[in-house]
Amino acid sequence: MTALAPAAVTRPAPSDSLRQRLHEVTVLTRRNLLHIRREPLQLSDVTIQPVLFSLLFVYVFGSGVALPGGGSYKDFALSGLLALNLTTAASGTAVGLATDINTGTIDRFRTLPMWRASMLVGRSFSDILTAVLCLLFVAGTGLAIGWRPDASAGGVVVGFALPLLFAYALTWVTACLGILSADPESSQGLGLVLLFPLAIVSNAMVPTQGMPDVLQAIADWNPVSAVVAASRDQFGNPNPSASLDSWPMQHPLAASLIWSLGIIAVFAPLAATLYTRRTRD
Repeated sequence: MTALAPAAVTRPAPSDSLRQRLHEVTVLTRRNLLHIRREPLQLSDVTIQPVLFSLLFVYVFGSGVALPGGGSYKDFALSGLLALNLTTAASGTAVGLATDINTGTIDRFRTLPMWRASMLVGRSFSDILTAVLCLLFVAGTGLAIGWRPDASAGGVVVGFALPLLFAYALTWVTACLGILSADPESSQGLGLVLLFPLAIVSNAMVPTQGMPDVLQAIADWNPVSAVVAASRDQFGNPNPSASLDSWPMQHPLAASLIWSLGIIAVFAPLAATLYTRRTRD
């Protein structure tokens, strides 16, 4: 009796597979945004906080800050406020992922024939969209209180794009925190412990020239400082860091791109690996 040959396994064409993955990412991004629409207070860190921080730093602290070389503190502060708010808001990625893992949402998705990493990519895309909202609130508040860029339209676009790229890079860092955390509360705490010093020990709100030598060296090599200095250069705003000798402050655009792309290159694969281990049977 002739044995029957095993049935050939039909594999989807590469284009179909890519199309399917894009569809899955789109669906999961929309799902995350729908959750925000149902609980709009989730957006307080990218809507209310930017306004409060802008008014607090400019009108309370700004009067006591003297800029080396002179210039308007309002113009100086805008790039720092962008980086400060986008950096601290990145902890939302950790909280969202930790919530999905601990509520069993991930387990339900695992029963579906879908790309495993689509959950992570969808989360990163939805969070960068909320980062755009944060940027709009910071820029709108800045314009209302007197901030003005002194650059071409292209320079302004690049000045906004650099903090957004850095914010996207940070979503992969905080994704790792969310996956490793036991619950959403601990992920939020870990995120703030990491991100708040990163945002504050920088040139975001004050020139680093007045810091102690060791702290100044840390601040000058802080990726937030590179992003802020590059953004100030693109906006044509006061940038006291340009007079410093450290390489990142002399080449802020290159440094900010290296930091952002390097963080993505390291932490995106790491997040995927940790996610696979955390959700493995």
